[in-house]
Amino acid sequence: MAGIKKGDQVKVLAGADKGVTGKVIEVLTDADRVIVEGVNRVKKHTRAAQTGGAETGGIITVEAPIHISNVALVVDGDDGKTTTRIGYRRDDVTKTRPDGSTYAAQRSVRISRKTGKEI
Repeated sequence: MAGIKKGDQVKVLAGADKGVTGKVIEVLTDADRVIVEGVNRVKKHTRAAQTGGAETGGIITVEAPIHISNVALVVDGDDGKTTTRIGYRRDDVTKTRPDGSTYAAQRSVRISRKTGKEI
């Protein structure tokens, strides 16, 4: 997994939509794919629902998934928005138990490989 999460801003690196920037709508972890808003739009033929009758049939346009290797995370860098790879850093934190006592723990933080800043 490349560390890309729902809501991240990504740039498409390959394919028909190369260079387009969009927000991740959904991450399909089992297939290593992501669905990006406004990218890889396909026409889908739908039938009218028999029950309810509210949904009509026809041709709709939806976003299809693309492979996660074809997108790169976009972050705000020193020179504006730039693409970067994702790294992880372990930070020491102090947590409090329900009884009021504290203990030392670690949490994982996503960082930009290019700038070293927390994402």
